[in-house]
Amino acid sequence: MADLPAITNNPDIRFLGKLLGDVIRAYGGDELFRRTEYIRSASVDRHRGVGGDVDLGLDRLSLDETLDFVRGFMLFSMLANLAEDRQGVAAEPGADVAAAIDRLAKEGIGKDRVTALLDHALIAPVLTAHPTEVRRKSMIDHRNRIAALMALRDGGATTTPDGDDVEQAITRQIALLWQTRVLRRERLYVTDEVETALSYLRDVFLPVLPGLYQRWDRALGERTPSFLKPGSWIGGDRDGNPNVVAASLTTALAKACEAVLGYYLDAVHALGAELSISTEHASVSDDLLALAARSGDTAPSRDDEPYRRALSGVYARLAATHLALTGKPAPRPGTLKGEACSSPQALRRDLVTIAHALAGEGEGPLASGGALGRLIRAVDTFGFHLATLDLRQNSAVHERVVAEMLEVAGVEQDYAALDEAARVDLLRRELASARPLVSPYATYSDETASELAILRAAADAHATYGPACIRQYIVSMAMSVSDLLEVHLLLKEVGLYVPGDPPSAAIMAVPLFETVSDLEAAPQIMTDWFALPEIAAIAGLRGVQEVMIGYSDSNKDGGYLTSTWQLSRASEALTPVFEAAGVGMQLFHGRGGAVGRGGGSAFAAIRAQPPGTVQGRIRITEQGEVIAAKYGTREAATTNLEAMAAASLLASLEPPALSDADRARFGAAMDDLSAGAFKAYRGLVYETEGFRTFFRQMTPIAEIANLKIGSRPASRKKSDAIEDLRAIPWVFSWAQARVMLPGWYGVGQALTGFADKGLLREMAEGWPFFAATLANMEQVIAKSDMGIAERYAALVEDRALADAIFPRIRDGWELAKQGLLDATGQSRLLEKHPALDASIRLRLPYIEPLNLLQIELMKRHRAGEQDDRVAEGILLSINAIATALRNSG
Repeated sequence: MADLPAITNNPDIRFLGKLLGDVIRAYGGDELFRRTEYIRSASVDRHRGVGGDVDLGLDRLSLDETLDFVRGFMLFSMLANLAEDRQGVAAEPGADVAAAIDRLAKEGIGKDRVTALLDHALIAPVLTAHPTEVRRKSMIDHRNRIAALMALRDGGATTTPDGDDVEQAITRQIALLWQTRVLRRERLYVTDEVETALSYLRDVFLPVLPGLYQRWDRALGERTPSFLKPGSWIGGDRDGNPNVVAASLTTALAKACEAVLGYYLDAVHALGAELSISTEHASVSDDLLALAARSGDTAPSRDDEPYRRALSGVYARLAATHLALTGKPAPRPGTLKGEACSSPQALRRDLVTIAHALAGEGEGPLASGGALGRLIRAVDTFGFHLATLDLRQNSAVHERVVAEMLEVAGVEQDYAALDEAARVDLLRRELASARPLVSPYATYSDETASELAILRAAADAHATYGPACIRQYIVSMAMSVSDLLEVHLLLKEVGLYVPGDPPSAAIMAVPLFETVSDLEAAPQIMTDWFALPEIAAIAGLRGVQEVMIGYSDSNKDGGYLTSTWQLSRASEALTPVFEAAGVGMQLFHGRGGAVGRGGGSAFAAIRAQPPGTVQGRIRITEQGEVIAAKYGTREAATTNLEAMAAASLLASLEPPALSDADRARFGAAMDDLSAGAFKAYRGLVYETEGFRTFFRQMTPIAEIANLKIGSRPASRKKSDAIEDLRAIPWVFSWAQARVMLPGWYGVGQALTGFADKGLLREMAEGWPFFAATLANMEQVIAKSDMGIAERYAALVEDRALADAIFPRIRDGWELAKQGLLDATGQSRLLEKHPALDASIRLRLPYIEPLNLLQIELMKRHRAGEQDDRVAEGILLSINAIATALRNSG
């Protein structure tokens, strides 16, 4: 697209925009190009204040032209995102482990303390299937090919390794994007989500993490423990998703195992080609010679090459492992026969024998890690399971299943009627007994049968892949000790909880505290949990207990500021509970992409955690479009994993940013601010008559439900209540209408109503928590647009209702904006963040026409127009707006 230098200084955006324009002209025709270019340039002029109220000419587009126009703007946003990611627009200064180690050293914290922390550390990005990724995998694949070609271009290459002209190859990929169907025809199945996650784990995490560890080893001057490991919910998260069953779990684990074993086989094959060392020129250890002798490789051509013979044996055992665990022969069958490895540790021992032999030859270059070192690190990190898969289910389901089990077994006829104390006593008695409750001769409801089948699949997985394949069982809506004991009772039925003195639990029950009231109750629940002797014994042996805190539902429940503060307070309040119990605390942060769901800079968010709450152990969900943005390419994954590791080190070891006195002062101020924001938010969302109708008619929430972007339904129940709506479509729909209400509403009333403005400025400057809170909100306010939002409000059928509610939203936005500027000492939004400001300003001229077209198409669709192109245009516009906004779900 032409004239891009007027709105961006990024040369990659100008280059890719020009190629996109060429593609639109070549495949859409000159007329489409001219119309698209006119709308683009007119919208740019409008945003620059040139020529007054510029007519964009949107009403002169036919339906077919509208669809093509929306695709063009969506593709430009997609390419702009790619260009910015490559240029590191969002990169955090100093967000790498080497810089963190240097920073800590200046604080008097040496590498010995870093190593001691990493000995028990766990940092885990956990991929989930939360449906906020609107793009098809085919679109993402083309995008990644363009990124790879741009990297070649950066290096000065004019041709690809296959001999294609680089620029022509990039243009070809853009043309393929133009001609690729944007929308999914069918709703995603769980198996589709498994395949998508697997592509990131196999193609990005597997090759990237071993290389990162080599970098970290150099930074520390010694081998670091394997402290950063990926996780997944996909195939194990049943909360609200009836499509996840035992077969889903089995499929997810089997495919992950097949992928990681395939990677190991390829790596061992490559090592066999590389390690051509002959005994005629090198001395070899007895252990290596013994390993080579056991291989069964008697080929005369390798008689003097013990490394190759040893690796032939390793390959044969890996191939046998592949057949044993997946039921399929290895993709490249070997000529030798071997016994399957009993565990990843058995494979590792053979590889370490080879590594020690290389190192034993002296201090030459072969003693360093290289490809063999990376393979050993991969085995340490990924085992035979690739990524630890969590189980998750709602506590209400567990209650019903346990009640039925107890009733059928003749133990308790009405478990649901028992109070908490009676439930705990009953569950503890059952947990102390080895007697099973479930009979193979009894008949159970479909729900109970399904839950028990999943648990049996989990037990089979432990026996097949090892205990690292499933370690956590997340309990959604955990409100009591009995909610956690119920999980132990279910685990006991399949042998994953074993009574005894002490008892043992192979899978950890993890409470998820989601609502504001749940977060407030969390410290007492965990105190009562640790007070049970059998739980204290299990936790003591394990050394750690995880607690998950949810950003999405707490935000929907109490608004942005209250949610953020309550999460921080709950984390801080849990710390002494764990200290008293002598158990390490591991917080699992359920964050989304949008600020209203905990989004924003992970580096800043981790560093802003209360002192003592990270302790080297943190897990964070990675959802929807965030996965592609952070881990879509190896370069992006390297940057983001490095930042996560660095932030965790700093949050765990850096001295607190605040004195005790300042923490008390700032905390008291936040209590007041939170109370004010909570009152304003609840007053609008839950206490305003007709608000749910206003919301459902103003935003494209109904249309979003037709996007085939996930296997879960949009609501937990068949209800239009906001309480029952999932947080993702709640946030996503407000973003589409350019309101972004979950990311700021109520904060303006709190900030402007707070008397001591000087204290707010002091907090914004000196408190990482408050600074990160405001920075995330600032990004949301900058992306919102009350002028566009007012046009969406015109979709509300009851004009009196719209006129009563929308001005409150608009006034709240103005208060939030002004309060933020006052607290941060800025004269305009993002004044202190010019790169982000430029990034958002680049997109605004492209988003506004999409919003205006979406509104018109929604009017026509809601008026009953049956043309399929109207519905398709709405869904395309949703896709395009989400792509342009980036973190919108």
